[in-house]
Amino acid sequence: MLTRTLFSRQLFAAASRPAVAPKAASAFRPVLFYQNRFLSDATRQAIDKAVASAPVVLFMKGTPETPQCGFSRASIQVLGLQGVDPNKFAAFNVLEDQELRQGIKEYSDWPTIPQLYIDKEFVGGCDIIVSMHQNGELAKLLEEKDVLVKGEEGAAEEQASEKKE
Repeated sequence: MLTRTLFSRQLFAAASRPAVAPKAASAFRPVLFYQNRFLSDATRQAIDKAVASAPVVLFMKGTPETPQCGFSRASIQVLGLQGVDPNKFAAFNVLEDQELRQGIKEYSDWPTIPQLYIDKEFVGGCDIIVSMHQNGELAKLLEEKDVLVKGEEGAAEEQASEKKE
C-alpha cells in the first residue's frame, strides 16, 4: 500500500509540472504538446485537391467496382441506392497509397475508412452514411446539393428552363 501511494504521488507530481515550450518554437504556429501529427503540406494539398475534384468524394478501400472491405462496399451501395450521379462522384482507393491512407485520417480527424465528403465537407464514415440513409437525411442532403441523377422529368424541366434563359 505504501509503494502504491508513493508511486501515485510521484506520478501526480510529474503530471502536474508545467510543460516547457521548445526554444525554437515559431511565433506563427502555436506549439501543441498533445498533437502528434505528421501530415505533410504536399499530402494535405493532394487531399484538398481530391476533395474538391467532385461534389461527392469517397475515400475507400478498393474501387467502386471492386471494394476491398465490407464497409466500403456498403458505402458504395448506399450511394448507388440514393442515385448519386456518376459524373458528380469520385472515389479514391487508399490502398494504393499509404501516405493517403494515413493522411486522410489526420485530415478529417476521423480514424476509419471509408470517408465521405459532399461539397468539400466531411460527412462521416460507413456507420454515419448508413444511418443517414436509413433516416432520410442523406437523401435530403444529396438532393439539396443537386448531385442525384436526373430522371426523365427532371432532365426535361432542366432543358426547358435553360431554353427560357
